[in-house]
Amino acid sequence: MLQLTRRAALAGLLAGTVLAGAPAFAQDTIKVGVLHSLSGTMAISETTLKDTILMMIDDQNKKGGLLGKKLEAVVVDPASNWPLFAEKARELIQVQKVAVVFGCWTSVSRKSVLPVFEELNGLLFYPVQYEGEESSRNVFYTGAAPNQQAIPAVEYLMSKDGGEAKRWVLLGTDYVYPRTTNKILRAFLKSKGVAEADIMEEYTPFGHSDWQTIVRRVKQFASQGKKTAVVSTINGDANVPFYKELGNQGIKATDIPVVAFSVGEEELAGIDTKPLLGHLAAWNYFQSVKNGTNTEFVAQWKAFIKNPKRVTNDPMEAHYIGFKMWAQAVRQAGSTNVDAVRQAMYGQKVKSPSGYDITMHTNHHLAKPVMIGEIKADGQFEIVWQTKGPIVAEAWSPHIAENKGKVADWSYPWVCGNCTKPKF
Repeated sequence: MLQLTRRAALAGLLAGTVLAGAPAFAQDTIKVGVLHSLSGTMAISETTLKDTILMMIDDQNKKGGLLGKKLEAVVVDPASNWPLFAEKARELIQVQKVAVVFGCWTSVSRKSVLPVFEELNGLLFYPVQYEGEESSRNVFYTGAAPNQQAIPAVEYLMSKDGGEAKRWVLLGTDYVYPRTTNKILRAFLKSKGVAEADIMEEYTPFGHSDWQTIVRRVKQFASQGKKTAVVSTINGDANVPFYKELGNQGIKATDIPVVAFSVGEEELAGIDTKPLLGHLAAWNYFQSVKNGTNTEFVAQWKAFIKNPKRVTNDPMEAHYIGFKMWAQAVRQAGSTNVDAVRQAMYGQKVKSPSGYDITMHTNHHLAKPVMIGEIKADGQFEIVWQTKGPIVAEAWSPHIAENKGKVADWSYPWVCGNCTKPKF
């Protein structure tokens, strides 16, 4: 009886929120916010994501739009300025009255906008791998959580196929994603018996360009008789001089393999990849995946961008999935109202370019496959390892002791982002 009462209450709530969203139907278009850096240190990665959403909007409009209306992109440039992300998010929601926002790359930009989305009940689709340790009812995380990228990558490097690494260099840009990810990796490595002396950890600012000293220290650390691997959470245009310096100092993948979590096809497009052959990246998608959906995705991108040399990458695929799920949820809800769309998002499925049917779970994360790719001379990746199927995301890492009992589940009849599941 109590359960029926709650369901009835939910039905009434959703009916009320659909009515509350009625003014959106009075607009000539449905506005879609695009919140990506088009200048500054992160433009190398984020400009392509802006173009991906423009492509998806164009495609949806060719199919008749949504709810009988055309979609209109509202593009802003937060310019790799983290406080400016919050200002631009507020502008999109309050002034532009967008129905949804697709945006951010770095976790510091996401942390900047999060209070704005929660205060104004906006809806953000975040497309990049991140550190977890967060759960918001106003964000759908379409990139990887640590158990869908960082942990499997390290497990691979520990394995016989991955070279049986015994010492670890954790290199990252100095902000929340690398530091939190490496906190999780340190706990994981220690659970596997890795000694503190066998872990080197170092951070550099955004846009760092002088890598000679750090790369020299990595070589010295690796010269002590144990197989060493580098785990890179370096973000943005700092990757270009980092990889160039690896080549300058003759670091080969057979000696010290580097696995990157933020370097994909787009970042490699500006680098001479010959000295980097065999170094690795861990993602949930590579352009080199062979299936019909990916063939269509790559062809669609090249046609839209009008450049046959342009590449696709993992965060682009995450935006592709997120946008399609949002469009499906809007049609299901019959409204762009945030509360109605959020409820309709749970269980949405999309046939993804990765080759799998991807599902949105009530923890606001996707179940995703994990892939390890080796850099090839043409800037593409040869997939050397992957999971048998999609892995369900863990918003709160079990390798962090204080996370015990934490739950991320926004399903009715209870909603919880950071608590112990209640008993009814």
